[in-house]
Amino acid sequence: MQRPDDEPDPRRWRALWVTLVAGFMTLLDVTIVAVALPSMQEGLHTSPASVQWVVSGYALAFALTLVTAGRIGDAFGRRRVFLVALAAFVLFSAAAGAAPGIELLVAARLAQGVAAGSLAPQNSALIQQLFRGAERGRAFGLFGATVGVSSAVGPVVGGLILALAGPEGWRWIFYVNVPVGLLALVLGFRLLPRVAPGGRGRLDPVGVALLGAGILAVMLPLVLAEGGGLTKAWWLFPVGALVLVAFARWERRVARRGGQPLLEPGLLTETRGYATGAGLGALYFVGFSGVWLVFALFFQNGLGYSPLMSGLAVTPFAVGSAVAAAVAGRLVERLGRLLTVCGLVAVMVGLGTTALLLWLVPSGVAAWFAAPALLLGGLGSGCVISPNITMTLRDVPVRMAGAAGGALQTGQRLGGAVGTAALPGLFYLTLNATHEDYHEAVALSVGTGVAAMLCALTVAVRDWQRDRPGRDRDCPPETSHSHTHAGQN
Repeated sequence: MQRPDDEPDPRRWRALWVTLVAGFMTLLDVTIVAVALPSMQEGLHTSPASVQWVVSGYALAFALTLVTAGRIGDAFGRRRVFLVALAAFVLFSAAAGAAPGIELLVAARLAQGVAAGSLAPQNSALIQQLFRGAERGRAFGLFGATVGVSSAVGPVVGGLILALAGPEGWRWIFYVNVPVGLLALVLGFRLLPRVAPGGRGRLDPVGVALLGAGILAVMLPLVLAEGGGLTKAWWLFPVGALVLVAFARWERRVARRGGQPLLEPGLLTETRGYATGAGLGALYFVGFSGVWLVFALFFQNGLGYSPLMSGLAVTPFAVGSAVAAAVAGRLVERLGRLLTVCGLVAVMVGLGTTALLLWLVPSGVAAWFAAPALLLGGLGSGCVISPNITMTLRDVPVRMAGAAGGALQTGQRLGGAVGTAALPGLFYLTLNATHEDYHEAVALSVGTGVAAMLCALTVAVRDWQRDRPGRDRDCPPETSHSHTHAGQN
């Protein structure tokens, strides 16, 4: 029997931890594999371009699946989609670990990316469904910490596994998902709420095709950047933009005719804070995602660090992000967008100072001098990702929470793809121009990432100033429109 809307699920916090563990695994797999690419290339006797698809194929499949999977969860039940996607993720993780050759490994990673992209939007949607009021802010705080920390600790975890497991250690990067995923699957089956689906089980196939084609066209040159994709396939950018414009027009047409669009146009035009938060998140992830590859290149190739030591060098950022995100979830309802503004200033100061220190300080002590600045940057980042997710999704009606969460994460993945293509590319260009001056290359690349964050800060400041005069800080995060649909899945 479905529980009344005003009665919280007594198992909601335990259910949340199950979804966060599963979400952490899928997001960790975006960055954890990068440190293992050299050993994969050597173990499978393949080319750098082929092994790069182990990372880029996963990211591409992940981004392509998010919105459609969120809409499927809204229509057919989030619990069902979550469990099926988690089971598939575990299965394809095992397949990737056991792959005898690069072709099967890439195929397993593509399938793993589809499973991860299907699981991810159910996390934010289940928070919308399970929590109300101040509890929702705290839950989104933990979710934001998961998003931020999973990206930051990937190099550390990957380096640790490689150090412990030996020459074939890259396989354990995938195998480790199996026991954790199976445990989460059992607990999810027991704890996740059984709620009747909120949709009529109908999808928008034309919208699915247009959105998928548009995202593919925009992302493909970026994920192939290391192999010359930006110069060979640049023409896909305007094609993708035109297809995405066609998608937006089609969705408005479906909505006007009373149909069920893949992504409700009202999310961007009528839902308070959604458009601003989605744009801010995409801009922030341009700088946030790109700097990790730059740091790895600097510490490993420039200073000769092992993968594990390279990961440990940026650990202060991950620690600061985890602590701040959990605290920020409790402050977001009181401070609102001001919290994001302060967080962006802190992360820009932290990373900007890190860039200067790595440029000016001798190599032997560079990591030690940069640690306090990275900690400040992490504290700032925790006040950006977590509160922005809360403010972007808190007024979204529960019936469309999956699609809305999927679209938000799609923007983050697109921003991340731009950053991971542009910042390492700038790093290599600077190396060539300066006769391999790694210190100047890392400073310029990280500084460019900070410039992208400045664009996000501009959006945040404008939103903060716009909301200040008439803002009611005591109102609950759900609007009356949200309560109308609170019992729907």
